[in-house]
This record gives sequence, structure tokens and C-alpha cells, in this order.
Amino acid sequence: MKVARVTLSDRAAAGVYADASGPEIERVVAAQFAEPLEGTRVLLADDRAALEAELRRLADVERCPLIVTTGGTGPSARDITPEATRAVLEKELPGFGEVMRMQSYAKVKTAILSRATAGVRGQSLIVNLPGRPTAIAECLPLLVPAIAEALDHIAGFRPALRPPA
Repeated sequence: MKVARVTLSDRAAAGVYADASGPEIERVVAAQFAEPLEGTRVLLADDRAALEAELRRLADVERCPLIVTTGGTGPSARDITPEATRAVLEKELPGFGEVMRMQSYAKVKTAILSRATAGVRGQSLIVNLPGRPTAIAECLPLLVPAIAEALDHIAGFRPALRPPA
């Protein structure tokens, strides 16, 4: 299964620090899905036009069934991930963001500031995740059953899941 992960971070893109969120997505996806995975890694600064172009390329040219973004979902001026995602979606699936906010709010009361969303472009599912590795580890496993179901509907296959540990 082709999985693309896109990290949005001005500082990581500039080399100020290493991207820790992208590798966390890979770790969680590998732990949840039994399918052999083919990964694509993208690191971008918080630039809406660049993200829109990359999401289109990953969905339309690379034909990645699952595209997962991390970062850029908060309320600051540089947080543009939900806007860029919505601009390329054909169908929005806001339940993904709702579940993540509910899960995170139980632990971090500022989680309600997240604007993460998800949706469909062609045969690709695009999911926005928070930028912190710990939030990815808490949220992404909750989404896996819905991701598998969505891929069955939009891409015509249901990836095998690993049994819970």
C-alpha cells in the first residue's frame, strides 16, 4: 500500500531541527497495517501553494491511496494545512478531525484549537494530523478502522489490519 506522509514545518524544512512527526506517522502506520507499505516522505515549509501542489501530485500523479499530513493545523498565521487540504478535496470528512479533537481534549485542553480535517481526492484519502509526535501516537490508531473503510470505498481495497496488541 502506498502511503505518503507530508510534514509541514518552517523550522524542520529550514534544518533548525529534525522532523520527528513524519517518522512517528511511519511507525504508527507500520504498527497498525499488516499490508506491505511503500512510503513517500515530503517535508515542506508552511506554504499553502506548495502544500496544495504536493497534495495534488501525491493524489493525481503518484496515486497514493493514503496521504497523511502533520503540522500546520493550529490557529497561528502560518498554520495553513486545513485550508490547503480543503482546496484540493472533492469530499470533506470532518469526523476525522472531530475524533482527534475529542481524544486529545481529554489530555490537553488546548486541543480544541486544532482545525485538522480529512477528505477524499480521487482515490486518495488525505488526513491532517497534529504536529506533535505524542499526539500522532494517540490519535492515528483511533482513525485506522475508518481509514481502512474509506480506502475500501474510494480506492477499491481494504488494507489488512494488525490485531490489537
